[in-house]
Amino acid sequence: MKTKTDPAASSQAITNELRQWILEQVAKGCQPQDLLRTMLAGGWVEATARHALQTTLPMGVALLPAQAAAPDAPAAQRQNVPLPEPELAGAHSVIVVQGHPVAVVMNLQHPRVLVFGGLLTADECDELIGQARPRLERSQTVVNATGGSEVNVARTSDGMFFQRGQSPLIQRIESRIAALLNWPLERGEGLQILHYRPGAEYRPHFDYFDPAHSGTPTILQRGGQRVGTLVMYLNTPARGGATTFPDAALEVAAIKGNAVFFSYDRPDPATHTLHGGAPVLEGEKWVATKWLREGTFV
Repeated sequence: MKTKTDPAASSQAITNELRQWILEQVAKGCQPQDLLRTMLAGGWVEATARHALQTTLPMGVALLPAQAAAPDAPAAQRQNVPLPEPELAGAHSVIVVQGHPVAVVMNLQHPRVLVFGGLLTADECDELIGQARPRLERSQTVVNATGGSEVNVARTSDGMFFQRGQSPLIQRIESRIAALLNWPLERGEGLQILHYRPGAEYRPHFDYFDPAHSGTPTILQRGGQRVGTLVMYLNTPARGGATTFPDAALEVAAIKGNAVFFSYDRPDPATHTLHGGAPVLEGEKWVATKWLREGTFV
């Protein structure tokens, strides 16, 4: 995006010239959040820049992140919103959740990524696979333009969804997740089970719903924006199948019973939560995914 940020920047006055510049940039395809970052880089006071955008583009208010601090700042400095987060006071290497010990294998602040060891037992992994296998279908992805879903070449796996609390096993796992991440059970989507055969992958993507897409308002009616993702590994592939975070140069190996959790305080690439499932090179890969919403998921 090539823009100029001179209009009245020195005096911080919201002039007709500034409003015209904002309208011209939007007409060229610029998003409000991009304009906000451009104005801040040009020396505008954040409160003034926000007011200019919100009064010039009333429909763009919902697209503006609550804060626009530097992309690499810690999450707490970017947007003051509650996020799922385990209790790590005292730097414990093991968290006991409802009598079940969970190891903290890795703790990365930005992007906010944690790797848990032994979140699920071997028997729980096997039982999840057993309950899911008869119901597998070709995996689908969200259609941003409509809020629906469709088969996508970027996702070459089979999958299915459990309803929240569908079985005693699901209830036990969901309760453990809610306690571990300090996030109400009702703010979680149902568990999704995915099965990857040799060569199958899920290309890098974001899990939040892009505010710029027309179908997002429909999706958000069911519980608001996604704010966190927990991927649980139900088996250990012979080769390949890691969860990758390209922006962080991070790979998390798929190990049976372990899980990777990451949160995102705003629907923006600056969260560096771009991630994907690397191709399975040998054997197969089973995962269970839990997406967490900002409100009650219905």
